[in-house]
Amino acid sequence: MPKPKPKDTQNWAIEGRFLHLIYSPGGGIEGLLTDTDGAITQFVTDPKDAASLDRLASLKPGQAVVVEGIEEAPSPKGEAAHMVYRFQRFASVDGKAADEPNESGEVRGEVVRFNYARHGEPNGFVLDGGDFVHTRPDGFKALGLKVGDKVSAHGPARPLVLGKGRVVDAQSVNGTAIGG
Repeated sequence: MPKPKPKDTQNWAIEGRFLHLIYSPGGGIEGLLTDTDGAITQFVTDPKDAASLDRLASLKPGQAVVVEGIEEAPSPKGEAAHMVYRFQRFASVDGKAADEPNESGEVRGEVVRFNYARHGEPNGFVLDGGDFVHTRPDGFKALGLKVGDKVSAHGPARPLVLGKGRVVDAQSVNGTAIGG
């Protein structure tokens, strides 16, 4: 089995083709498999890493990926069938830097509900078409929106993990610039 090239003493940058997601017993995403020069490589993900899970959900089988990870220690439950790494990040997907959003554009619709940050403060809103517009708490306060308001938002966008709609990192809403 070919050994990937080390990024440093612990992190590895592994190039391959995305095969498919790995699901947890509860139905969540637990990782992914890649084909690295004919060898299967597994990456285990953190179920709390929403940005990585969002990116995973948008991958299609066969896409070229460069994944950074840390080699996992042997499991006390038995020998692994292939190399296993703890997922750190995507370095690239199909030759493009993975840190860049997939697309940029505009979403329009009616505000149906607010979204809240982990600490409970509103940080955006969801539109009737299923898109989530992320404004950060300061941007949300500045907009003064109410449920039922019609909006147009612009900014980098990517698919939501659940597949319906996109998350838009708002740069402007109804012509008002949103600070970042």
